[in-house]
Amino acid sequence: MPELPEVEAARRAIEDNCIGKKIKRVIIADDSKVIDGISPSDFQNSVLGKTIVSARRKGKNLWLELDSPPFPSFQFGMAGAIYIKGVAVTKYKRSAVKDSEEWPSKYSKFFVELDDGLELSFTDKRRFAKVRLLANPTSVRPISELGPDALLEPMTVDEFAESLAKKKITIKPLLLDQGFISGIGNWIADEVLYQARIHPLQTASSLSKEQCEALHTSITEVIQHAVQVSADSKEFPVEWLFHFRWGKKPGNVNGKKINFITAGGRTTAYVPELQKLSGKDAEKAAKVRPGKRGVKSKEDDGDGEEDEQESEKEDGSAKLKKGQKSRGVRGKKPAPKTKTEDSDEEDDDADGGDDSDTEEKVVKPRGRGTKPAIKRKAEEKPTSQVGKKPKGRKS
Repeated sequence: MPELPEVEAARRAIEDNCIGKKIKRVIIADDSKVIDGISPSDFQNSVLGKTIVSARRKGKNLWLELDSPPFPSFQFGMAGAIYIKGVAVTKYKRSAVKDSEEWPSKYSKFFVELDDGLELSFTDKRRFAKVRLLANPTSVRPISELGPDALLEPMTVDEFAESLAKKKITIKPLLLDQGFISGIGNWIADEVLYQARIHPLQTASSLSKEQCEALHTSITEVIQHAVQVSADSKEFPVEWLFHFRWGKKPGNVNGKKINFITAGGRTTAYVPELQKLSGKDAEKAAKVRPGKRGVKSKEDDGDGEEDEQESEKEDGSAKLKKGQKSRGVRGKKPAPKTKTEDSDEEDDDADGGDDSDTEEKVVKPRGRGTKPAIKRKAEEKPTSQVGKKPKGRKS
C-alpha cells in the first residue's frame, strides 16, 4: 500500500505540473464511503475556478492548497493513487489503473481539468481512501494527530533514543504508530529493522544506544533513497529486504533465510540469523511456542479509521485478529494448530472479513461435542440393562 515515498512522489508530480493553474472542470464521485462529509455537488462548487497554489503532505496524507480555502485532502488508504494524464507518476501493485482503461478511470473519486487542459485524478480501486474538503487540514483529524513526518521533521538521534527509552511496546508496532512517527508503513518498518539488525519484537525501551543510532540511520537512509527515486522499487538497492519479502513462503536475502511472523497485527518479514532478540525479550520468547510469538495487537498504521480498514483488508482482518472468534472456535480443535502458525504467511493477501462465517460453518459440525454425545448414548444402553438385570434372570 502507499507509504511516505509513494505519497511524496505524487505530491512532487503535482508541484511540477499543476501549480499556478486554475481548476476549470471538476467531477467528484458519488461515493460517500470515500468522499467524506460533503456532497459531490458542494465539493465541486467549492473548488471550481480556484487556483492550485501548492501540494502539501504529512505522513501518508496529501492536500492541495488552493488560493482560498477549503482545500481537497487525500488519505490514501490501501490503494489511493494520483494520476496526471500524460505524466509518469509512481504506480504500485494494488492501486495501478491500466492505461487501456477509460479516462477518467471508473475508479476516479476526484477529477479536475486545469485551464491549460492538464487533467488530474485521484483513484481508489478498493474504496478505503478518504477524500475530504477541509478549511485547515492540519488542524483536524487525521493530520492533527500525526507525529513528526519521517522525511520533513526527523528527530535528532538523541531525541529518537530518548523517545524509544520511554516506550514499553515492541519496536515494529511503535514504528507503525503514526502518532510516533508519520509516514512509515509495513514494508519500510521491516526494511529499517532489517538494516539496523533489530528483531521486530524487541521492546523499544530495551534497545541500546548503538541500536537506536543504527535504527535512526536506517530510517533516514531508506526513506531518503526511496523518495529520491520517486518510490520506483526497481531503483531500490539490490540488497534490500524489500525485493524478497513478498512471497507466501520464506525466501532468502543475501543468502540468509527470511521468516514471517505477526507483529503489530501485520505480516512481518525478518532475518532470524541477523535480527535476534536480546535480554528479557529473548528469555520470554524462549518460553513460548514459536507459533505464538506474534504480537496480536492492532497496528496503528495511520490515521484514524484508515488503520483499521487497512489492517482488516491488507493483513487478514485486524478485527478477526483482535476478537478472533472464528479462529477461537478453530483453536479448540487439536488438528488446526499448524494453521495458526501458517496464517502469518497468508496475511498480506487474505481477505479475512469473508472467512469467519465459512470457518464456523466448517468447524461446528466437526466440534468435539458431536461424537462424544453419540458415544454416551451407545454406552447408556448397557447401563440401563444393568438396571433391569433381575428381570433378565427369569429366562
